[in-house]
Amino acid sequence: MGKSKKSKARGGVDDLLDSSDADSVGSSSTALSDLSISYATEHVNSQEFVLDKYIDALYEKRGSTREAALVKLVDAFESFMLHGLVENRYATLLSQFNNSVKKGSTKEVFLASHAIGLLAITLGAGSSSHEIMEESHPQLCRVLQAWSDASKMISALDCLAVITFVGATDLAETELSLKAMWDVIHPKSGSNVGTVRKPKPPVLASALSAWTFLLTTIGAWRINTDSWKEPIAFLSTLLEADDRAVRMAAGEALALCFELNLLDVSSCEDGDVNTGGTGGSKNKLFLDMQALKAKISGLASNLSAEAGGKGADKKNLTDQRDLFQRILDFIKYGDCPEESIKIAGKRYVLRVSSWSELIQLNFLKRFLGKGFLKHVQENGLLQDIFDIKVDKAETLSSTDKKIFRSEEEKERALKLNKERRLAQVRKNAVMLDE
Repeated sequence: MGKSKKSKARGGVDDLLDSSDADSVGSSSTALSDLSISYATEHVNSQEFVLDKYIDALYEKRGSTREAALVKLVDAFESFMLHGLVENRYATLLSQFNNSVKKGSTKEVFLASHAIGLLAITLGAGSSSHEIMEESHPQLCRVLQAWSDASKMISALDCLAVITFVGATDLAETELSLKAMWDVIHPKSGSNVGTVRKPKPPVLASALSAWTFLLTTIGAWRINTDSWKEPIAFLSTLLEADDRAVRMAAGEALALCFELNLLDVSSCEDGDVNTGGTGGSKNKLFLDMQALKAKISGLASNLSAEAGGKGADKKNLTDQRDLFQRILDFIKYGDCPEESIKIAGKRYVLRVSSWSELIQLNFLKRFLGKGFLKHVQENGLLQDIFDIKVDKAETLSSTDKKIFRSEEEKERALKLNKERRLAQVRKNAVMLDE
């Protein structure tokens, strides 16, 4: 947005954002609540007017004024599908968001990073989101390399994961972001090895979550099993971390590694194991990976049955037990995690049935917050990512519903019987070990 337009709109910005109180953004007569009215009445010009006011506010010198505008813009991205309004303004928005990441306070960096990710999700895959990734990647990496405030690092990690997830077009671009995240997870492996820093537990858990989310996209690309031995070994040590969030994030990462067959040497290198030349090294890799599998399985078993103890957080402990039981069932029996969410008045249902899908679902739910259901219903990007189908039980007649529910009950009974058999197998295995 040029200076002349900014100067011309100065009076409007002062009306919208009182210079003595940035919080007046929320109380102005042109506050973002007007955007919902304009959406309902299809007054496109009014929508553009409100959006332009908040964009103009991003040029203000006062940090509190910019922060207030960012709060409203983030709320807009979460509450509405703004694709039509921002597709011709995204370069201006991106420039100002990146300026806030570069120069702003902790709160401003947090809000701007979140806004960049929401902008990419709103625009969806394509040249615009690729440009967002290319322009924002260096600045976000600088935040991570500075090891600044934990809140800044967490917001930068989340943003980097989202913009790469949406905007990357090849493995090389994805690997750059994965490496930046891994240098936070395992700093010793980074370039600045002179002073090894250890991330705080919240930062480490967020870095693991972002790294795992992005790792879900590499399934279609060729994977060299040998290069994954060290990362997987390090992840296995985090299952013994003091912080529960770190243990759970590491567990999800390892579950995905199992699903992607990153520990399965035989699946892609079976022909090389016993041949001459490199046969010995391949055989050693195979044995090392088998030992890692056994270690991870044993730790998952322990964490699935961890005792609470006095003062333990019961909800988080239950979440941990459930997660690691699912991981253990997947490792031992190949049982994939399954979840479903009903949307649009329960007419449609979103189902996931793999670790990759579950990790993507949980990460995007957290990142989009209250806007998740809105985006699932109206954003083509999320509709491409997830399997969203009509819920048959909500569209049938009362008689057909009874039949359908009867069939569902039969399926549940079969599933329960299967779980009982698996439980008996586990019990017998324990008795044999004893």
